[in-house]
Amino acid sequence: MAITVKDIADMFGKDVFTSKGSYCGKVSDLDFDLSRFKIRSLVVEATREGIFGKLIGSKKGVIVPYQAVQAIDDIVIIKHVVTQGLPEKSEIKEGEEKS
Repeated sequence: MAITVKDIADMFGKDVFTSKGSYCGKVSDLDFDLSRFKIRSLVVEATREGIFGKLIGSKKGVIVPYQAVQAIDDIVIIKHVVTQGLPEKSEIKEGEEKS
C-alpha cells in the first residue's frame, strides 16, 4: 500500500481507527525495514477510551503490523480488532498469569 503523505513525519500523531469505527489511539512511532525501504509496523499509543486501552490497560502502546493497515490519509484505518474471548483487564489480577 502506498502512503499518501508527503513526508513520513506526517504519520506521527495521526488518529488510528479500526475498520468498524473503534478508536485505537495515535501513531507514536514507526518501525522500518531499511533493507527493503518499507514500513514494518506502526506503534499506536493506547488511550483509556480506545479499544487498545481496554485490552492492555496501563501499557504504553501497541505494535500494529503494517499488513493490518487498510488506509492512511487524515486518519489511519486498520483491520478491526476482535476482543471476544479475551479477559477484561478487571478480570486479571495483579501478578496473576494467564494460562
